[in-house]
Amino acid sequence: MTNPPSEPGTVADVAHDRTIPFARPLLGEEERQAAAAVLDGHILTHGPQVAAFEAAFAKRLGVRHAVALSSCTAGLHLALVAKGIGPGDDVVVPAMTHVATAHAVEHCGARVVFADVEAETGCLDPEAVAKAVTSRTRAIIPVHYLGLPCDMDRLSAIADEADAALIEDAATGLGALWKDRPAGTIGTCGVFSFYPTKHMTTLEGGMLITNDDTLSATVRKQRAFGYDKTLGERTLPGLYDIDTLGWNYRMNEVQAAIGLHQLDRLDGFLASRATNAKLLAERLGDLPGARLFPFVHGARRSGHFCVNVTLDPNSAIRREDLMAHLQSRGVGFSVHYPIALPASRYYAERLDRNSGAFPATHWPVANWIAQRTLSLPCGPHLVEGDVETIAWAVREFFGKE
Repeated sequence: MTNPPSEPGTVADVAHDRTIPFARPLLGEEERQAAAAVLDGHILTHGPQVAAFEAAFAKRLGVRHAVALSSCTAGLHLALVAKGIGPGDDVVVPAMTHVATAHAVEHCGARVVFADVEAETGCLDPEAVAKAVTSRTRAIIPVHYLGLPCDMDRLSAIADEADAALIEDAATGLGALWKDRPAGTIGTCGVFSFYPTKHMTTLEGGMLITNDDTLSATVRKQRAFGYDKTLGERTLPGLYDIDTLGWNYRMNEVQAAIGLHQLDRLDGFLASRATNAKLLAERLGDLPGARLFPFVHGARRSGHFCVNVTLDPNSAIRREDLMAHLQSRGVGFSVHYPIALPASRYYAERLDRNSGAFPATHWPVANWIAQRTLSLPCGPHLVEGDVETIAWAVREFFGKE
C-alpha cells in the first residue's frame, strides 16, 4: 500500500488521523454574533432580518423578488400551488433528483411524470421531456444537477410550447451560470436550498426568486397561513383575515441573520469550491473505467457543489468497494442519489397503480447514475492537503498510485 501524500505544508497522515467530511458548514464569529443579537431582542419572526436577507439575495441574483422560506422543498411546493397546479395536472421532473422535487408535486395532488436525464451531465434531458409532455402538463421542474445548469434554452422552448411553468430546482445550483445568467433566474422562478451541505447555509432554509410580481405576492401570503395582512401591514395588532389556503413555511430571524453573513462570504466559498474542484479533476482525469461529470458543458458553468466520479456502465468496478476504500482512508463522500425515483418503493407503487408497470429500463440513464456514481467533496471546508489526500485515495483504489 502506498502512503498518503506528504508535501510541505500538508499533513502526511491526514487520511488516518481524521476524516475529511463530504461537507461542513463554515460558521464564524460574525454569524454567531448576528444570531446572538437576534436572540437578545424580541423579534424572532416577521422581522427586519428576513426582509434584509431577501433584498440582498434578490440584488445578488438580479431579480425583482426573493422570498425566504423554511426550505427549498417549501419553495417548490408553494411555486406549484401559486401556479394553480393540482389534481388532474401533470408535472415533469427528472428521474434522477432528490425526492423533494417529486414530493412537492405529490403534495399538490398533481401527477409526477418522470423524464430521463442526460448521460453526459445528469441534468434533465430535453428530448425525454418533449416526449413526456402532454395536454395535461402544467409545469416542468429542471434540476441543476450537482451545480451544473440544465439546457435552459431547449427546456424553455418546450415549456413555452406547452404553456407550462418552468420551475428551476436550484438546490445545488447557487453560483452556476447558463449563458452568463445565474441559474434560477431563467424560468418562471428558481428555488434554492440553504441546508448545511449547500454553498451557503441558514442552518435550514430556502429562497424562491422570481420576476413575476403576482407569483411573489402569492407565495409570500401562502408561506404565512394565507393571512391577508402581514404583521407590518396590520393597523391594529392581531387583526387580519385569511383569504387563501396557506402553510407555516416562514424563515425565522436567526436564520436570516446568519444568511446575510453567509451571503457576504459566498464569493469566497464559490472561489474555493472552483479551485478545489479543478485541482481534483486534474488529478482524477485518467481513471480507468471511470470519468467525471463536467464543470463546463457548452453554455453551462457549474457552481461546483461536488465532484462526481461515474463508473463506466460496463466496468467491473463496484461502487461499494470504492466507498469502503475511501471510508478506510478517512475520505468522506456522498451519493447523488442512491436510487432513481421511479424505482423507489413509494413511486414504483404509484406508477404501478396509475399507469401500469414501468421497468427500470424506462429511465436507463437515471438508473445507471443511481448505481454507478459517487460524489467527492470540494467545499471550502477542505484544508491544505485535503485535495491531494482525496485524489491519492481515489487513485490508489484505481491502481494509479
